[in-house]
Amino acid sequence: MVDTQVRPSDVTKFPIIAAMLDIPREDFVPMAARPVAYMDAPVPLGGGREMPEARTFAKMLDVLDLDIEDEVLIVGGGLGYSAAVLARMTASVVMVEEDEAMAAEAEATLSAQGVDNAAVLTGPLAEGAPKAAPFDVILIEGGVETLPEALTDQLKEDGRIIALFQRGALGEARLGHRVGGRVTWRYAFNAGAPVLPGFAQAQAFTF
Repeated sequence: MVDTQVRPSDVTKFPIIAAMLDIPREDFVPMAARPVAYMDAPVPLGGGREMPEARTFAKMLDVLDLDIEDEVLIVGGGLGYSAAVLARMTASVVMVEEDEAMAAEAEATLSAQGVDNAAVLTGPLAEGAPKAAPFDVILIEGGVETLPEALTDQLKEDGRIIALFQRGALGEARLGHRVGGRVTWRYAFNAGAPVLPGFAQAQAFTF
């Protein structure tokens, strides 16, 4: 996976490569999906949710330019794979997952893997983790059409946030940077994902 999907996507930073080589991806997907855990495609998690393909996830980490002292929030971490990878690369990880079954499984798998600097919280994704804020980095693991200010407010000054913005079938990864209390965004690369609960654009009322 790393040699055929990650490195060919120009992701060559050693901490990313080492963490993705070290974490057994198949342990963080549903049992039925284990045969396709390393394929170059999103892995279905159930309920319309999916784990991004390895190249998209790796490119998101690359753009974030992570530091070993970063405190990270993952929104919509599914079964915990991204939390396990980021826990190897940063100081601490808080993962928010609103699906109670996914959150419980993620917590159990992270514990079994010996990951002791990642915490799993259960709650609405769009609310983030205000009691644990602020964070140096926020990674939203899924598509968004809109981002609530309550979430971006959990980012430290000079912090970074990455999300996959969806416009219909098209999507693009954008990196946000908080400066002077405001988050400014720039295009990073093309990628898409199903829109996460709580991040859909409200539909305008029409007669």
